[in-house]
Amino acid sequence: MYEDEVNRTLIFHPYAPVKVLRMTQSRPRISKAVIPAAGLGTRFLPATKATPKEMLPVVDKPAIQYVVEEAVGAGLSDVLMITGRNKRPLEDHFDRNYELESALTRKGDAERLSKVQESSDLATMHYVRQGDPRGLGHAVLCAAPHVGDQPFAVLLGDDLIDPRDPLLARMVEIQEREGGSVVALMEVDPAQIHMYGCAATEATTDGDVVRVTGLVEKPDPSDAPSNLAVIGRYVLDPAVFGILRRTEPGRGGEIQLTDALQLLAEDEKIGGPVHGVVFKGRRYDTGDRGDYLRAIVRLACEREDLGPDFRTWLRSYVTEEL
Repeated sequence: MYEDEVNRTLIFHPYAPVKVLRMTQSRPRISKAVIPAAGLGTRFLPATKATPKEMLPVVDKPAIQYVVEEAVGAGLSDVLMITGRNKRPLEDHFDRNYELESALTRKGDAERLSKVQESSDLATMHYVRQGDPRGLGHAVLCAAPHVGDQPFAVLLGDDLIDPRDPLLARMVEIQEREGGSVVALMEVDPAQIHMYGCAATEATTDGDVVRVTGLVEKPDPSDAPSNLAVIGRYVLDPAVFGILRRTEPGRGGEIQLTDALQLLAEDEKIGGPVHGVVFKGRRYDTGDRGDYLRAIVRLACEREDLGPDFRTWLRSYVTEEL
């Protein structure tokens, strides 16, 4: 629901929560990010039996901190994390640890003290529990009371986007210009498209922006409308909440965000158009064990403090193994 300060158009639609005030000139600045983090992390068992998968380290920071830093880097300082049972370490990580800070202060260890304080100073953090794990769409719906009637971003913790390739900032820019919703897309091997949501698209005048005309969750490669996969970044119109409330469980018996976005793409009157930003930058997938290890190696190699020595050792190790 939008409220235009200059010209208000009242639109009724069965999928809207009550009503949609469609803006025709100015749009509100996006400030809120939602990070679903209620998953069980079964692919990383037994490591995730007692430790949330989001807290697994990627070099020397937990994966979730990279995601929060990305949101803040795009200007989204209000962060809501959707959590579940056994996720208390996430809250602790972004809170102050006075005992540890005091110990580091006494030791005069300013460098480590700064790193400890960094996570607690990143953003204004909020938390809500997803009591029943019913899929990504349900997790996003849990954010409705906090988000209200403003557009918002959704960041999935398995996808780490290199800060040198500001994908989310570009998506926010497109949403504020075009309205509606924006999804992140990436070209993948057609044989791998069954692992992703897949988008049918039309070209626009912007080279990296497409109009999304349809979405399907994890299609068979022979039925996929393209090789453009939906990756874990979204900027959504709040009308998505009205759709999610009425969305029946889909693939896997879960409420799929893709199904809600499909309805938005089919009918602009619900919540504006759906656009996609085709991302060609650096993405680190930490949702799979092999990709998680590759992400750590890539990031470590690119670090100024670790890279030179680590690359030398890696070359030596690979040569010895061959």
